[in-house]
This record gives sequence, C-alpha cells and structure tokens, in this order.
Amino acid sequence: MQKTHLNPSVASDPGGMYSQLVKVDVGDATFLYLAGQVGEDINGNVVGEGDMAVQAEQIYKNIAAILATEGAGLSDIVRATTYITDMSQRSVVSAIRRKLFPVNPPATALVGVNALAGDEWLIEVEVTAVIAKK
Repeated sequence: MQKTHLNPSVASDPGGMYSQLVKVDVGDATFLYLAGQVGEDINGNVVGEGDMAVQAEQIYKNIAAILATEGAGLSDIVRATTYITDMSQRSVVSAIRRKLFPVNPPATALVGVNALAGDEWLIEVEVTAVIAKK
C-alpha cells in the first residue's frame, strides 16, 4: 500500500491544517479520499453565502476538479457524506445530487448539523472515489 497526501492547485490551500486529497494505492485500485468541501472558490472566497444550492453546486465543481487531477470523475465516487445546517433544505441538495448522479449514485449519508467550521457555510460534502490503478 502506498499513501500520498496532496493539495492540488485546483483547490484552496488548507495552509497545512489538512490534506485536500489522500491517495491510497492498494493492489489494482486507487482510493481517493477528499477532505470535506465547502462553498468556496480556489482562492478560499465564499461562494453563494446564504444559498444552499449555489454552495452545493460549487462544492461539486470543487470535487470534480480535485478528482480530475487524478484522472477520476464524479462517476468514480463510491461514498459521499453530506452535512447540512438546515434540514428544510434537504430537497435542494437531493435535486442537485440527482442531476449529478442520474444512474448508479454513490452510497450516501445526509447529516444535519448545528454548524460547520464557518458560519457562512451551509453545506459540506466529503467523498471517496475508487479508480483502477494506472
């Protein structure tokens, strides 16, 4: 097994607090563990403050960009955990996920939380993807 901690340039810099991506090569598979993504752009600026849908869309753009650095895409996601601060917005999040994963969606969990790391964030998504080893 080989484990590599990465902070791709397509994602905001976590400043040494955590790795945006941990890549684990095991046998013929590569597992990609992404840190929780929030509604921010590459420079760490909040996107969609107060708007769950805009933040969710930005999060999945960030996830897609990080996965692409390893030759993966959204269809390679096998597990997603979504944390939201307002369960009344569940249908908003579900609609976006249905659009992104029209067939064979990943295993998921949706968790209602009181707060995320920043008050401006309404949603956070962490994913695991698996691809065939290159």
